[in-house]
Amino acid sequence: MKTYSVKAKEIKREWHVIDAADQVLGGIATEAAKLLMGKNKAMFTRNLDTGDYVVVVNAAKIRVTGKKLEQKMYYRHSGYPGGFRSVSLAEVLSKKPEMVIEHAVKGMLPQNKLGAAMLKKLKVYAGADHPHSNIAAVKQAEA
Repeated sequence: MKTYSVKAKEIKREWHVIDAADQVLGGIATEAAKLLMGKNKAMFTRNLDTGDYVVVVNAAKIRVTGKKLEQKMYYRHSGYPGGFRSVSLAEVLSKKPEMVIEHAVKGMLPQNKLGAAMLKKLKVYAGADHPHSNIAAVKQAEA
C-alpha cells in the first residue's frame, strides 16, 4: 500500500458564508477554523493549506454566554514601559466587531506560517453586506 499525499495543484478551494447573527462566538470560530484548515475534506493534509475561503457576516450581532461582555479582556503591549493596554469585549464589539471573530479564529489555527496563510482566507464583516457575494454565488451555482 502507498500513502496518498495531496499535491498543491489538486487542491480546490470553495467559498463558505457563515451568518454570525445570534450565534455563540466559540461555535462560529470553531466552524470557521475547521473550514480554513480543510478538516472537512477527505484530502486534509496537516502540512499543506487545503482549506477553503470563509466569509463571516453580521459579526456585530454575535452572542456570548455568561458575563463575558464585561469580564473578557483583550490585552496588548507596545513594548514600552507603561505600554500595557486592556480592552473589554463590549468595547471591542462596539468599535471593531470584526476583530473579535478574527482573534478567536486565529487562536484555533496553527501558530506558524501555515496558520498565517490560512488566516488570510478569512473575511469578516460587521454587517450583512460583503463584496464576495458574487464569488460565493458563482461557486455554489457551479456545484
